[in-house]
Amino acid sequence: MANWSDPQSTAAPFGAATGARSAAYDAGLRSYMLRVYNYMASGVLLTGLVALAFAWGGRSSPAAQVFTNAGPLAWIIQLAPLGFVFAMSFGLRKMSESTLQMLFWAFAVSMGLSLSLWLLLYTGTSVAGAFFAAASGFAGLSLYGYTTKRDLTAWGSFLIVGLVGLIVASIVNVFLHSGPLGLVISMVGVLIFAGLTAYDTQRTKSMYYQVAGTAAEGRVVIMAALNLYLDFINMFLFILQLFGNRR
Repeated sequence: MANWSDPQSTAAPFGAATGARSAAYDAGLRSYMLRVYNYMASGVLLTGLVALAFAWGGRSSPAAQVFTNAGPLAWIIQLAPLGFVFAMSFGLRKMSESTLQMLFWAFAVSMGLSLSLWLLLYTGTSVAGAFFAAASGFAGLSLYGYTTKRDLTAWGSFLIVGLVGLIVASIVNVFLHSGPLGLVISMVGVLIFAGLTAYDTQRTKSMYYQVAGTAAEGRVVIMAALNLYLDFINMFLFILQLFGNRR
């Protein structure tokens, strides 16, 4: 006979309720992360299709005409993705989810136009190899960031400092045209964005607790997808520079 005065007699019902809440949280987290990855993968796919279409035809392609002349349009195409990133980042709190979503797709298209230049510079085999290497690395690192119990917060400051240094070195090398420095930049770039992939995945996962069920959830999903998109694309480009063969 159950002892109704024993507090432990209520342990099973309470545990069941806790388990139900935990199961609901886990299901919500999986749905949230799936939305992030779907956005990110769709953005990469859209970028790839636009890049292929713009570079189709090689030297007679629209991309070749634009980048060969190196006129204002070429600069606009190259700088447009950065403009979209700044607009989304600084306007996050003021924009609606639909506006942010529209900017994300516009960003993916602008990145496709910009990356079409790389399809002209490198062989198709090199591009495909770098893409699959980046995809494999991204999948493994993102899985690590999602499943690890280690707190990767400390990585953030270190990686951001490294990223700033990488940008400065890249700008300097534009004027120096140093092959060895370019090689070092590419190797460090792969390492930095590999670390950012794991870090951003864990940060995206931890954000769910703060935004679950709120109006901000949809906007956070899009920005998280943007961060992971940038990690993947940059890792792909640095791998391509390291191992790719130019035409």
